[in-house]
Amino acid sequence: MSLQTHLAELERKHRQLEEAIAQAVASPSSNDLGVAELKRKKLLLKDEIERVRLTMPAPTLH
Repeated sequence: MSLQTHLAELERKHRQLEEAIAQAVASPSSNDLGVAELKRKKLLLKDEIERVRLTMPAPTLH
């Protein structure tokens, strides 16, 4: 898997977690622990996205 593909997959998962958090917060039956766990996972994904971006070669200007 290329770094670009891996980055795209991480960003897709990050968006899915964002949507899940929004739905959980809007739901009257959501619990704080579940929302906190989703936010923790989202933060871990954000950190991983940054690590991948830092390892990618800089684009060249031609």
